[in-house]
Amino acid sequence: MGYVYNVSVRPNKVVVLIHVSSSDILIPKNSLIEANQVGLFNDIVIDITLLDNFYSIAYEYVNPSSVQCLRSSFICYNFYVKGYKGLNYDDLVRATTRISQRFDDPRFFNLFYMLLQNSIDISSEITYLVNYASYLFFNLANLFILLVLRYFV
Repeated sequence: MGYVYNVSVRPNKVVVLIHVSSSDILIPKNSLIEANQVGLFNDIVIDITLLDNFYSIAYEYVNPSSVQCLRSSFICYNFYVKGYKGLNYDDLVRATTRISQRFDDPRFFNLFYMLLQNSIDISSEITYLVNYASYLFFNLANLFILLVLRYFV
């Protein structure tokens, strides 16, 4: 399909120049383009995900280096396209380290234990309340039926 030709880091962005091996490969303009780092050596992989249904695009072959490409729904030769930062191995390791540090904190487990204990206590109180409320409503309904039968029938 192609390869990453050059990566240049700028103050607020990273410009990745990719080379698509064939002019027969057409990339729709409405695509999600992500630069991901994979592997131990942080190789850069460009993922291109089609956002629309491919069959909804008016497909007619266009040469990416021709003038007709400008009016088409495909990315043309030497175009700049906004992409997004995808998966990064360093970010994944950093996030995993933070999560493990939070779970390693004894204060977290004490607070979590207190939350569970209070939840159990509250649920038993709610069960007790619902049980007695249903008993009360049952007796009130019977009393209401007796009053209706006695005074209105």
